[in-house]
Amino acid sequence: MIARKTALDLLAAALAVLLFATAAVVGAAINDDDVLTLKWPPMFARWEPHVGPGTPAALIVAGLVLLYGPHVARRLPWRWLPLAAWGASMAWVWSLALIDGWRRGVARRLAYGHEYLTALDDIDGIGHFLRTFTDHIPLESQDNWPAHVAGHPPAATLTFVLLDRVGLGGGAWAAAFCITAAASAAAAVLIAVRTLADEETARRAAPFLVLAPAAVWLGVSADGWFTAVAAWALALLALAATRAVRAPWAAALGAGVLSGLLLYLSYGLVLMGVVAVAVLLLARSWRPLPWLLLGIVPWVVGFTAAGFWWYDGYDILVDRYYAGSGGHRPYGYFIWANLAVQVASVGLATAAGLRRAAERPWPARGPRRALVVLVGAALAAMLLADVSGMSKAETERIWLPFAVWLLPAAALLPERHARWWLAAQAVVALTVNHLWITRW
Repeated sequence: MIARKTALDLLAAALAVLLFATAAVVGAAINDDDVLTLKWPPMFARWEPHVGPGTPAALIVAGLVLLYGPHVARRLPWRWLPLAAWGASMAWVWSLALIDGWRRGVARRLAYGHEYLTALDDIDGIGHFLRTFTDHIPLESQDNWPAHVAGHPPAATLTFVLLDRVGLGGGAWAAAFCITAAASAAAAVLIAVRTLADEETARRAAPFLVLAPAAVWLGVSADGWFTAVAAWALALLALAATRAVRAPWAAALGAGVLSGLLLYLSYGLVLMGVVAVAVLLLARSWRPLPWLLLGIVPWVVGFTAAGFWWYDGYDILVDRYYAGSGGHRPYGYFIWANLAVQVASVGLATAAGLRRAAERPWPARGPRRALVVLVGAALAAMLLADVSGMSKAETERIWLPFAVWLLPAAALLPERHARWWLAAQAVVALTVNHLWITRW
C-alpha cells in the first residue's frame, strides 16, 4: 500500500511535468504572429540561460533547507518558527532574484516599461490622482496609465507613491519592500495552518513554504506585496474565528483592514473571499464578520469619497483588457495553460500533495480535513479566476496570492520523503530562474 501511494505521488508529479510540456509545445505551435503575446508560452518569459551573483547563494540556501529544514521545523519552539520561515523565505527570494543580477533582477524590476514607478512623475497629488484615475485607464485616453497601473485599483500605485514620499523612492527600495512583504506570507500561512489544522501539519508544511518555486515571481513583484496582504488577512481571520488570541475582535478588525486594502490593490483578489469563507466554515464561527466588515468599510468610503468607485474602475479595465492583448489571446488555450504554468510556481511536491488531498475517504473532521478544505478553497478561487477570462497568461505571477495556499498540501506527503520532494521544489525554481528571464 505504501509503495503504491508513493508510485501515485510520482505519477502525479510526472503528469504535472507533462501538462507543462504540453502547454509549451502547443503554445509554440499556435504562436504564429505572436497571437499569445508571449515569447515562451505558457510562461511570460524569454529563453536566456544565465548565471548571476545569486547563483551560489541560491544553491547554499536550497542546500541548507534540504539538510536542516525538516529537522528545524520539527524542533524549533513554535514562537520562533514563523519568524524563521519568514527569514529563510526572504533569503530564498533574494538569492533567486539576484541570479538575474542587481540591476535587472532587483533595482529595475518595478521601474521600467509598464511598471508602477514609471508613472510616479505623472502624479501631482493623491487627491487629483484618485479623482482622475479612471479617466486614464482606457487605451484611447490621453496619457493613459501604464499597463500595471491601469490594471489595478489605485492603492497598488499609491503603495509606491507613499514609499517615495517617505524617502524610500526608486526601484531598489520598492524591490526591498516587496521582497520583505512577500516573504512574510510563509509565516502567515504557517500560522493559519496551525490554527485551523494543527501544529504538526504546520511544521511539516514549513520547509515547503520556504523553498517554494513561487519565490521566482515573489521577487521582485508587486504581486508579492498583494500576496502578503492576503495571507495576513486570512491568518488574522483564522485567529479571530477560532478565538486563538486574547482579543478576537481586534484580530477580526485587523483582518478587515487588510481585506479592505486588498480590494484596492487588485480587482481579482476579491476571490480571496472564497478562502475566507472556508476559514470561517472550518472554525464554525461567523462571529468575526461584523468586525471584518467594520475594517473594510472605511476603505470603501474613503476611496469612494475621494473620487474612485471600485466597480467603475473594474468595468473600464475590462474594456481596456479586451481592446489589448486580452482580446486576441485565445481563451481555449489559456483556460488550461494558465493551470499548466502553475507547475512552475507551486512545484512537483505540491502536485503530489494535491493528489494526496484528493484521496478518499475524506475525514469528517481533523487536521487533514482542515488542510484539504483550505487548499481546496484556494484551488477553487484559482479556477474561478481562470474561467473569468481576465487572466490570460502571466498567472505564474498574478495568481501568487492563491498559489501560496496550495503549498501546504505537501505536508500530506510522507515525512521520510520530505527531502526528496524539497529537492524537486528547489530544482524547479533553480531551473526556471537560470534558463529563462521571467518578465511581467
